Amino acid sequence: MSAHAETASACGAALAAASVKETEASPGHAWPHTAWPGGNRLIGFILPLGLALAWEAAVAVHWADGRLLPTPSRILAALATLAQSGELAGHVLATLQRVALGFAFGVAAGTVLGAVSGYWTLARQLIDPTLQALRNIPSIAWVPMFILWFGIFETSKVILIAVGVFFPIYLSLSASIRGVDRKLVEVGRIFRFSHREMITRILLPATLPSYVVALRSGLGLGWMFVVAAEFMGAEDGLGFLLIDGQQTGRPAVILASITSFAVLGKLTDWLLASVSARFLTWQDSFKPAE
Repeated sequence: MSAHAETASACGAALAAASVKETEASPGHAWPHTAWPGGNRLIGFILPLGLALAWEAAVAVHWADGRLLPTPSRILAALATLAQSGELAGHVLATLQRVALGFAFGVAAGTVLGAVSGYWTLARQLIDPTLQALRNIPSIAWVPMFILWFGIFETSKVILIAVGVFFPIYLSLSASIRGVDRKLVEVGRIFRFSHREMITRILLPATLPSYVVALRSGLGLGWMFVVAAEFMGAEDGLGFLLIDGQQTGRPAVILASITSFAVLGKLTDWLLASVSARFLTWQDSFKPAE
């Protein structure tokens, strides 16, 4: 038996050595992949910069008319003018405040009702049909009622944004709780977990990834709803700046406002994703091929 074992060991070592040599000789594994520092982050700028340069060149050589769709240089000039006058900062701060308040209230309500609906069957049967019906009402349809109920001041704007944030969080959290693996719940019951332990030790870790996605989706809808909210008699904000550009016939100002929405939305989404990633370091998730 020992002779056979030594023979098998020698064969295994030879196969391992041959595998290493083959891997070293393989062109795809000859050298470790060295990425340019920051290259993965900068690659996302290729498409928008390429489109911007292409439009700038098309207008410069008179292949297109930049009157109704201004060139990026004109949009940047409009942003610079608004920034120098201090007008842009005031509009940005007003919009950020509305989105932050609406997001906070929407997250709080969506989290509480989503958790209750997902964890207790009776509560879901009671509140879910009504909320699902309300979810399909267009955001603009709420505007006249909110103006009648809360006036045209900040309260109606914040509530409209909160409505937009609420539904994706409620829907995702309720569904993800019901989708937790039954075996995990059974293990908790075997160990006689209390309701608090069942939530904190089983349901919360299992639903956290989906909840983070719901937060990002709700934040995106919050940025969409703030435009409708600032149509409701606002005197400041990027939505007001957009309407002002339309009424005064300044397409560069309109696109400057849209660009500001895009930049602020991306920055806040990146910040939320970065903070959330710290709570998901335990995940052994799929890594896409580069």
